[in-house]
Amino acid sequence: MSMKINKLEIENVKRVRAVKIEPAANGLTIIGGDNGQGKTSVLDSIAWALGGESFRPSAPGREGSMVPPYLHVVLSNGLVVERKGKNSDLKVTDPSGEKAGQKLLDSFVEKLALNLPKFMEASDTEKAKTLLNIIGVGDQLAELDQKEKDLYQERLYVGRTADQKAKFAKEQPYYPDAPKDLISASELIKEQQEILARNGQRQQWIKEYDQILDEIMKTDDRIEACKEELNRLNNLRKELEAKEIAGQKTPKELQMESTEELERNLAEIEEINRKVRANLDKDKAEEDALQYKTKYDSLTTEIEAVRKEKTDLLASADLPLPELSVSDGKLIYKGKEWDCMSGAEKLKVSAAIVRKLNPECGFVLLDKLEQMDLKTLQEFGQWLEQEGLQAIATRVSTGDECSIIIEDGYAVKNTTIQSVAPAKPVFKPGTF
Repeated sequence: MSMKINKLEIENVKRVRAVKIEPAANGLTIIGGDNGQGKTSVLDSIAWALGGESFRPSAPGREGSMVPPYLHVVLSNGLVVERKGKNSDLKVTDPSGEKAGQKLLDSFVEKLALNLPKFMEASDTEKAKTLLNIIGVGDQLAELDQKEKDLYQERLYVGRTADQKAKFAKEQPYYPDAPKDLISASELIKEQQEILARNGQRQQWIKEYDQILDEIMKTDDRIEACKEELNRLNNLRKELEAKEIAGQKTPKELQMESTEELERNLAEIEEINRKVRANLDKDKAEEDALQYKTKYDSLTTEIEAVRKEKTDLLASADLPLPELSVSDGKLIYKGKEWDCMSGAEKLKVSAAIVRKLNPECGFVLLDKLEQMDLKTLQEFGQWLEQEGLQAIATRVSTGDECSIIIEDGYAVKNTTIQSVAPAKPVFKPGTF
């Protein structure tokens, strides 16, 4: 059973003259009144009584009063907490009469329950860290957050690179008529030289044949001039005729091969190779773009897996509120970040987290509930009752929603609890 405040009695603390309250065990107990009448002083008094010297006001005594501050709080666990005397010394008494001190109070009074604005005004990171530490997944989630950030940054780089590669590939010229491989000038020259060599051989054949014909003519002339050598020359003629027959070639064999195409290729080799290189660059750019796109998709899958792991981790955690979570190091409630939550939602989230911090502490102090309209105030009170939480709150109002009205440091109206008197009573310390 969590501890709550059953009764409290305050005298001469800050603006309070004399106030006695018996808060509702569950739900809202609203302290109303105009500005400057002592509403916040009541909350400050409770915080001082239960929280210790760190909550002591800089000027605790009521201005103009010769009587020192007096605080008397009865808790639901039977403890009685008092501060009285010149030094406002603390006295904690348990139901058996045993005395105790601040250390016992600290074991079940959550500091943030006494100072909810400290949590509400904390940074988004600090709020989220508080929640994660409560549910025991802070380290795991931090590790997953860092993993997600690293993957996201890597994917961002890969995505940008893939886009750049794709854009570069798109901008590259392409020549469908160009060969697939670069042309080698040395091979073309070698082929040209082989053709020239063969043509040289053919020219040699032609030259030799012409020489044979010339020799025949000369021999014929010698036959006329030299009858005596007829036989010899006839024999020689026969030999020459035989050579002539052997030296004959077909027109196809004597046809000269053209080097025009090779010469043209040699002349155009740089242009052809430029096109080939351009095609190779485009193919490489498209391949790079595809690889980065594939890597980007793979990283996206990893990021989604990490996010699911985070979601599953939080889903399995014992959260203070349904629909309360953490994303990117920030509190999220019903899909909204802190700065987008309503005032009521912020109070609900804060109260739930504070209770989770120390389940033995069943109350919370709330200041300035005038930010809520009456309908929202009622809904918030119903939620507190459902959760078994006690909230003592202030509101600039004198309406019926207020449980007690403070006027000039006195409780002058009480619709659900007993005040000291209807006007401005003065009572002696310890008359509870």
